[in-house]
Amino acid sequence: MVAVEGAFAEGTPCWTDAMLPDLEAGKRFYGELFGWTFGDPEQPDRPGQPGRSDRPGQGSRTVALLGGRRVASLVRKPDGRLPTVWTVYFATPDAAATARRIRAAGGQLVTEPEAVGPEGVAATAVDPGGAVFGLWQPEALAGFEAAREPGSYVWTEVCTREREPVDAFYREVFDYVMYPAGDESTGEAADIMVWAPRGEPADDEHAVGSRTMIDETYPVEMPAHFLVHFAVADCDAAVRTTVRLGGRTVDGPQDTPFGRYAVLADNQGARFGVLDTSTAL
Repeated sequence: MVAVEGAFAEGTPCWTDAMLPDLEAGKRFYGELFGWTFGDPEQPDRPGQPGRSDRPGQGSRTVALLGGRRVASLVRKPDGRLPTVWTVYFATPDAAATARRIRAAGGQLVTEPEAVGPEGVAATAVDPGGAVFGLWQPEALAGFEAAREPGSYVWTEVCTREREPVDAFYREVFDYVMYPAGDESTGEAADIMVWAPRGEPADDEHAVGSRTMIDETYPVEMPAHFLVHFAVADCDAAVRTTVRLGGRTVDGPQDTPFGRYAVLADNQGARFGVLDTSTAL
C-alpha cells in the first residue's frame, strides 16, 4: 500500500483534503474523530497543503497533524455551489505530462498544473466516468508523513458506472497493473479492480487503490466519485463517534477480507470511509 514521506511512486495516492463550508466545525469533528490537531488557517501556502491553495478564491486552508506529522488538510469552501467532498491526490514526477495523458485518455482538466509555492505543483482532473481527483508533483513536500495507522490515510477507490472506459483511462494515465479482487473463476467482469504501480507485482501488498462499480444499492443521483478511507483502531467506535458528532452512517459497519469498515458522512456531508485493518481476515 501507500508509502510515507519521500517515496511515492507515480500514481500512488500521496495527499488528501476536504472542502467544507465551515472550517472550524470540520476541525472540531475530525479533531475528535481522528485525534488530529491543526495548523494556522491564515497561512494558506504553508507546507502540507497541496491542491492549489494559492488559486484565487480558494479560501482558508489548514493542515491536519497526527502526532505532529502531516496527514491531510481541510479547506473552507469559497462558494456554496462547490461540492463538500474529500479529494485524493496522486503523485506524479511531471504534472504537465500527466495532464496531457489525461486529455489523451478521455479525461478533462478542472484546474491546470500550477505551482503551490515551493512545495510542488498541483492540478485537478476528472476521469471519463465523472470522478474528480488531484495530481501532486512534489518538490519541497512529498506528501503524507504518516499513513496506514489509526487517524491517517489508508486507501482510496473510485466508484463509477463506467467500467471499461474508466479502467482503460487509469491504465493509460498511470500505467497501473490491474487485477480483479476476489474470486476470478466466474469469468465475469470484475466489480472491483485493484491497482498496483507500474513494475510492481499485482498483489495486495503493492496495491494503491481500486475501482468499484456503482450498482443498484446506490441512489440513482449518486455521481461517480473517489472514496477516501482512513485507518481506525475500532471501526464500530468510529461509527458511534461520527454519529455523536452530528455525522451519519452511509454503509456498514461490515467485515471484509481487508478489515472491518464503514462508509460515513461528516457533520457537513463529506463522505469518507473508515477501516480497521487489524481485523483483516
